[in-house]
Amino acid sequence: MSQVWDPLRKMMVALTPEEKVRQWFISTLRDQFNVPEHMMMSEVSFKLGNKPFRADILVYGRDLSPLMVVECKREDIEMDREVLEQALRYNLALGVKYIVITNGRATFGFRRKEMAGQEVPYEQMKSFPTWETMLGND
Repeated sequence: MSQVWDPLRKMMVALTPEEKVRQWFISTLRDQFNVPEHMMMSEVSFKLGNKPFRADILVYGRDLSPLMVVECKREDIEMDREVLEQALRYNLALGVKYIVITNGRATFGFRRKEMAGQEVPYEQMKSFPTWETMLGND
Protein backbone atom coordinates (compact mmCIF):
# COMPACT_ATOMS: atom_id res chain seq x y z
CA MET A 1 0.00 0.00 0.00
CA SER A 2 1.16 3.52 -0.76
CA GLN A 3 2.19 5.83 2.02
CA VAL A 4 1.91 9.55 2.60
CA TRP A 5 3.69 11.95 4.95
CA ASP A 6 1.46 13.18 7.79
CA PRO A 7 2.92 16.57 8.77
CA LEU A 8 1.04 16.50 12.09
CA ARG A 9 2.17 13.06 13.25
CA LYS A 10 5.56 13.65 11.57
CA MET A 11 5.61 10.17 10.02
CA MET A 12 4.70 8.19 6.95
CA VAL A 13 1.24 6.59 7.18
CA ALA A 14 -0.71 4.20 4.96
CA LEU A 15 -2.58 6.07 2.24
CA THR A 16 -6.04 4.65 2.89
CA PRO A 17 -9.08 6.33 1.31
CA GLU A 18 -9.85 8.03 4.66
CA GLU A 19 -6.21 9.13 5.07
CA LYS A 20 -6.34 10.74 1.63
CA VAL A 21 -9.28 12.88 2.81
CA ARG A 22 -7.59 13.63 6.17
CA GLN A 23 -4.39 14.83 4.48
CA TRP A 24 -6.37 16.95 2.00
CA PHE A 25 -8.24 18.64 4.86
CA ILE A 26 -5.05 19.20 6.89
CA SER A 27 -3.61 21.07 3.90
CA THR A 28 -6.90 22.97 3.47
CA LEU A 29 -6.86 24.07 7.11
CA ARG A 30 -3.23 25.15 6.80
CA ASP A 31 -3.31 26.77 3.35
CA GLN A 32 -6.81 28.28 3.12
CA PHE A 33 -7.75 28.92 6.74
CA ASN A 34 -4.27 29.76 8.07
CA VAL A 35 -4.26 27.19 10.86
CA PRO A 36 -0.64 26.74 11.98
CA GLU A 37 0.44 23.10 11.69
CA HIS A 38 1.65 23.12 15.29
CA MET A 39 -1.93 23.97 16.38
CA MET A 40 -3.37 20.80 14.79
CA MET A 41 -3.14 17.12 15.68
CA SER A 42 -4.36 14.08 13.76
CA GLU A 43 -5.64 10.77 15.10
CA VAL A 44 -6.09 12.12 18.63
CA SER A 45 -7.15 9.52 21.22
CA PHE A 46 -9.48 10.48 24.05
CA LYS A 47 -12.11 8.88 26.27
CA LEU A 48 -15.76 9.57 26.85
CA GLY A 49 -16.49 7.82 30.09
CA ASN A 50 -14.56 4.58 29.75
CA LYS A 51 -15.03 4.32 25.98
CA PRO A 52 -12.02 5.19 23.80
CA PHE A 53 -12.48 7.39 20.73
CA ARG A 54 -10.18 8.89 18.12
CA ALA A 55 -10.67 12.26 16.43
CA ASP A 56 -9.34 12.55 12.89
CA ILE A 57 -8.16 16.16 13.31
CA LEU A 58 -8.23 18.52 16.27
CA VAL A 59 -7.48 22.22 15.93
CA TYR A 60 -6.34 24.00 19.09
CA GLY A 61 -6.59 27.59 20.26
CA ARG A 62 -3.65 29.57 21.63
CA ASP A 63 -4.55 28.34 25.12
CA LEU A 64 -4.13 24.78 23.76
CA SER A 65 -7.77 23.88 24.38
CA PRO A 66 -9.57 22.10 21.51
CA LEU A 67 -11.26 24.58 19.19
CA MET A 68 -12.40 22.39 16.26
CA VAL A 69 -12.92 18.68 15.69
CA VAL A 70 -12.89 17.33 12.14
CA GLU A 71 -14.36 13.95 11.24
CA CYS A 72 -13.06 12.61 7.93
CA LYS A 73 -14.68 9.80 5.96
CA ARG A 74 -13.72 8.14 2.69
CA GLU A 75 -15.17 9.69 -0.44
CA ASP A 76 -17.88 7.03 -0.85
CA ILE A 77 -19.37 7.64 2.63
CA GLU A 78 -22.30 10.05 2.56
CA MET A 79 -22.18 13.04 4.90
CA ASP A 80 -25.39 12.28 6.76
CA ARG A 81 -26.85 12.71 10.22
CA GLU A 82 -24.99 9.62 11.49
CA VAL A 83 -21.61 11.19 10.66
CA LEU A 84 -22.63 14.46 12.30
CA GLU A 85 -23.86 12.61 15.40
CA GLN A 86 -20.49 10.85 15.65
CA ALA A 87 -18.73 14.24 15.71
CA LEU A 88 -21.27 15.58 18.21
CA ARG A 89 -20.56 12.59 20.51
CA TYR A 90 -16.85 13.41 20.33
CA ASN A 91 -17.72 16.93 21.33
CA LEU A 92 -19.25 15.71 24.60
CA ALA A 93 -15.68 15.04 25.70
CA LEU A 94 -13.92 17.81 23.77
CA GLY A 95 -16.21 20.83 24.15
CA VAL A 96 -15.20 22.48 20.86
CA LYS A 97 -16.82 25.50 19.27
CA TYR A 98 -16.47 24.20 15.69
CA ILE A 99 -17.32 20.82 14.15
CA VAL A 100 -16.48 19.81 10.58
CA ILE A 101 -17.44 16.66 8.72
CA THR A 102 -15.97 15.88 5.30
CA ASN A 103 -15.54 13.10 2.79
CA GLY A 104 -13.48 15.24 0.42
CA ARG A 105 -16.45 15.71 -1.91
CA ALA A 106 -18.77 17.38 0.59
CA THR A 107 -17.69 19.36 3.64
CA PHE A 108 -20.00 20.80 6.29
CA GLY A 109 -19.02 23.06 9.15
CA PHE A 110 -20.98 23.85 12.29
CA ARG A 111 -20.46 26.52 14.93
CA ARG A 112 -21.73 26.52 18.48
CA LYS A 113 -23.60 29.72 19.09
CA GLU A 114 -24.21 31.52 22.34
CA MET A 115 -27.03 33.99 22.76
CA ALA A 116 -27.39 36.18 25.84
CA GLY A 117 -25.05 33.90 27.77
CA GLN A 118 -27.02 30.75 26.94
CA GLU A 119 -25.62 28.05 24.73
CA VAL A 120 -27.79 27.01 21.80
CA PRO A 121 -27.25 24.10 19.42
CA TYR A 122 -24.74 24.18 16.60
CA GLU A 123 -25.67 26.03 13.45
CA GLN A 124 -24.36 25.22 10.00
CA MET A 125 -21.83 27.76 8.74
CA LYS A 126 -22.17 29.32 5.30
CA SER A 127 -18.40 29.83 5.10
CA PHE A 128 -15.41 28.70 7.08
CA PRO A 129 -13.54 31.14 9.33
CA THR A 130 -9.79 31.53 9.43
CA TRP A 131 -7.99 30.34 12.55
CA GLU A 132 -7.60 33.94 13.78
CA THR A 133 -11.34 34.53 13.30
CA MET A 134 -12.13 31.35 15.22
CA LEU A 135 -9.95 32.60 18.07
CA GLY A 136 -11.73 35.94 18.09
CA ASN A 137 -15.09 34.22 18.37
CA ASP A 138 -14.18 32.54 21.65
